[in-house]
Amino acid sequence: MPRRALITGVTGQDGSYLAELLLDKGYEVQGTTRNVDSESTRGLHRLVSERGGTVRLHESSLQNDDEVTLLLDEVAPDEIYHLAAQSHVGLSFEKPLETLDANAGVTLRLLEAVRTLQGRGRDIRFFHAASSEMFGRPTESPQTERTPFVPRNPYATSKVCAFHLVANYRETHGLYACSGILFNHESPRRPERFVTRKVTLAAARIAAGLQETLTLGNLDIGRDWGFAGDYVDAMWRMLHQEQPTDLVIATGRWHSLEEFLERAFRRVNLDWRDHVRQDPALMRPAESGRLVGDASLARERLGWQPTTTFEELVDRMVDADMQWVVGRS
Repeated sequence: MPRRALITGVTGQDGSYLAELLLDKGYEVQGTTRNVDSESTRGLHRLVSERGGTVRLHESSLQNDDEVTLLLDEVAPDEIYHLAAQSHVGLSFEKPLETLDANAGVTLRLLEAVRTLQGRGRDIRFFHAASSEMFGRPTESPQTERTPFVPRNPYATSKVCAFHLVANYRETHGLYACSGILFNHESPRRPERFVTRKVTLAAARIAAGLQETLTLGNLDIGRDWGFAGDYVDAMWRMLHQEQPTDLVIATGRWHSLEEFLERAFRRVNLDWRDHVRQDPALMRPAESGRLVGDASLARERLGWQPTTTFEELVDRMVDADMQWVVGRS
């Protein structure tokens, strides 16, 4: 019998890459989405059908205890990859309560359901997608599994809560449950509301003569940016260790937003300084510090390392957006 995986948030960037990976490994894949009729759902079906696979979808927000328990009873997964979240930092300032429940509350409901099923003899392995934003303004650089969390926004705070819940259920109830502390990871499938995709899509549209400028907030920021396809491989590896362990997943290289702009606009033979404007209204109330991860433990225990460079990532995103823009013109 093939192993069965449940991916929460399967229609998102990470969910779609993970679904493809698991299908290639012979898994039966099921997943949750808030809307089975959304464009992202249709996109997922196109992606997996091209690989000759299928993903069974369940429409659920995962915000009802009984609904979560019934879902896990029905799916009977061997592995759960919990990727669903309110993951936009800016929106978390506007909707802090909703962010806390979507991220910490849902994680708790899933853990409780797994604990209940474990009491009935079921063996389920649980992965939780944590975030480098939990480090906030870190006390050391690079950040490791031992670096203290100093969250700077409601999103990060909700993820810290979820992280500790996972650790508590692992230690108290004996669940195989772990968190990947994922540093920023991007791809052509990144939603347009995130700054990296805003940049690459704007570069493509400006090159095609469809817009003239791109307006951003704080340009004095940077991140440890990796490729989402590499990061879902680390998730799978984390659920196949003898013992569950929380691990940092990162490239170990920090790049500024200006570097990202430079690379993206150069790909379409433009100078970003001619097209990018700043608007103070778009700046966050509190910005995180220099987030760059040390994934030495992941390399040692998982045999994992990123395969895509920063430059390759940006080029791939711009090329995909150029193709998308031209196709819609």
